[in-house]
Amino acid sequence: MNTQKKAYIFALSAILCWSTVATAFKIALNGMNFLHLLLISSGVAMLFLGSLLLFTSQLQKAFTGNKMDYIRSAGLGFLNPFLYYLVLLKAYSILPAQFALSLNYIWPITLVLLSIPLLKQKIGWKSLLCILVSFSGVLIIANKGSFTSIETPNTYGVVLALSSSLFWALFWLFNVRDAREEKQKLFLNFVFGFLYILISILLFSDFRMPDNKSILAAIYIGIVECGIAYVFWLKALKITSSTDKISNLVFLSPFISLLFVHLIIGESIYLSTLAGLVLIILGIVLQKFIKKSNSIE
Repeated sequence: MNTQKKAYIFALSAILCWSTVATAFKIALNGMNFLHLLLISSGVAMLFLGSLLLFTSQLQKAFTGNKMDYIRSAGLGFLNPFLYYLVLLKAYSILPAQFALSLNYIWPITLVLLSIPLLKQKIGWKSLLCILVSFSGVLIIANKGSFTSIETPNTYGVVLALSSSLFWALFWLFNVRDAREEKQKLFLNFVFGFLYILISILLFSDFRMPDNKSILAAIYIGIVECGIAYVFWLKALKITSSTDKISNLVFLSPFISLLFVHLIIGESIYLSTLAGLVLIILGIVLQKFIKKSNSIE
């Protein structure tokens, strides 16, 4: 098997892992509070990543940074996993899984919008049209395809799902400026994130032991979403001959997620959800082509 085929296998394995997470969120949230889910899953992710670093003799290196490195990790850990998953899991606790996962997928467009004030990048009319295409998909999903009346399932949940994309985009923008090794950075992010959620629960909630099914789902999320999938994806990026060859495979994830949501949870998937998701992804793909053509010029 050649190296590129291995890259595809690792990339598709990561995408398959990510595609199961929306279903796991809903299963876990059936038996526990979203704060408790974040505590368990982030704690498990921290232990998993720490074990991985220990096994590869990198754990000590994660703690050899300077004061600024720890400040960065504290800030990034506040954005992700703490704030991002706090908002996203709350959205999942309110909305059907199909709405939460589809609306969260707007983050690449949010990233483009944030790059204007934060990176001082200019945006052309073609990019604006792409953004409008994606946001039309958001409106279709949020309004369940109705153009004559407001059919939003829960306005607060929709706002939360969209807000989560903002926190993820901010995390991505600040994370790429940090030159440390990726797994070491992520581990420290989860160390700080776990401390934040632990403090939040001590201040605002009482921990109650959830049922076994919910605990297993929370453990699965911690290992698969933040551990195995991430390692597979990094491996694919490392060995692929071109990032573009595997990056576009990510667009399979929301559709596979909807399939799992339907088959395992039993949600009836609205045609408007599929139509809106197609428009969101169409806007993102067109935006990528515009960036590529501009870089060639």
